[in-house]
Amino acid sequence: MIANRGEIALRIIRTCKEMGIRTVAVYSTADKDSLHVRFADEAVCIGKPQSSDSYLNIPHLMAAAEITNADAIHPGYGFLAENARFAEICGEHGIKFIGPTPEMIRRMGDKMTAKETMIAAGVPVIPGSEGLLESVEEAHKLAKEMGLPIILKATAGGGGKGMRVVWDESELENAYDMAKNEARAAFNNDGIYMEKFVEEPRHIEIQIAGDQYGKVCHLSERDCSIQRRHQKLVEESPSPFMTPELREKMGEAAIKAASAINYESVGTIEFLVDKHRNFYFMEMNTRIQVEHGVTEEVINFDLIKEQIKIAAGIPISGKNYLPQMHAIECRINAEDPHNDFRPSPGKITVLHTPGGHGVRVDSHIYAGYVIPPYYDSMVAKVIAIAQTREEAINTMERALSEFVIEGVKTTIPFHQQLMQDENFRKGNFTTKFTEGFKLQ
Repeated sequence: MIANRGEIALRIIRTCKEMGIRTVAVYSTADKDSLHVRFADEAVCIGKPQSSDSYLNIPHLMAAAEITNADAIHPGYGFLAENARFAEICGEHGIKFIGPTPEMIRRMGDKMTAKETMIAAGVPVIPGSEGLLESVEEAHKLAKEMGLPIILKATAGGGGKGMRVVWDESELENAYDMAKNEARAAFNNDGIYMEKFVEEPRHIEIQIAGDQYGKVCHLSERDCSIQRRHQKLVEESPSPFMTPELREKMGEAAIKAASAINYESVGTIEFLVDKHRNFYFMEMNTRIQVEHGVTEEVINFDLIKEQIKIAAGIPISGKNYLPQMHAIECRINAEDPHNDFRPSPGKITVLHTPGGHGVRVDSHIYAGYVIPPYYDSMVAKVIAIAQTREEAINTMERALSEFVIEGVKTTIPFHQQLMQDENFRKGNFTTKFTEGFKLQ
């Protein structure tokens, strides 16, 4: 059973079909016409459109698994993919959770626990507070010791919530209060910690896989530095900032990080890399990621298949992989890039997806499909694959020019302009790149 929707549910169904595994789709009433419902062997409605009534409703999901005799659940990404209690409940019902154990999810899900685990494993971490900040006075003392700029982060954080950068000490008290309030509102947990703010950072992550027998390997890197409000927009592999020496060091660190918790399943170790190529552990994602297709294309490897095989107790080869091609992914969201990326749900009246050599499109949309307003706005991922980065960018430009979606606004114009940007083409960018990016 796939406890998810849309593009990732369809992606998992495709691999399961190739492996001869029968699939069960679950859907909310808003998703009754979605392609993942049509292509699964069985489909079960699990509730109303709101996520809390459907895709986050554990009793409804477990009931769907029980009535269809599912023996495994794949959570995809988002929703309950990193929910330790959900993984635990699956186990209690004799259903295999396709992912790591609840304990692994817990250890990596809390940022401070994850950081302590990495320090013990000898993985570089960003200098910061040893635990959660107890008071604004402690924050002032630490900021003086570390030197500004610093960043305040919510321990239960994600998606950029509960984060504040402080450049001047006079801003610290206000930033501290705002970070705590935002964290409390978003996560019902106002715990925050402090880190040294890494200037001119790149967001580079290492894909890893670990089996049930203690073997871990890495499958090279992805550069996810093109972001907006801490949300990734473009990912690529290999990173234009990478050197063979840095890849080897980061690969070794990622294996150390995963080995420290005897990690089982595929996952990602995310690092911040400064302009001097010093790298620091940021967090671990204990799930398949949106951008997994980028890695699949540069090493010719099905990560979903590997995830299912690991869950079935099949050992991995243990071989580390290096990128053989260059791949770039653009996330196409139903948002208006000319209007501060405002969500644009609605009916797709006309659709033409790009094709041709070196183009992969992962999507669940079709002409006549109604994009619901209740979920993430991503409607497609376009991946361009070529021998070199320049060729991959040219392929992406061509693919985007062929991609026609009418009836709703999308981020295609943003990506088209980005592919023509001189600094992007040269690989000169950091996570702050889009802050000065003016859409024509």
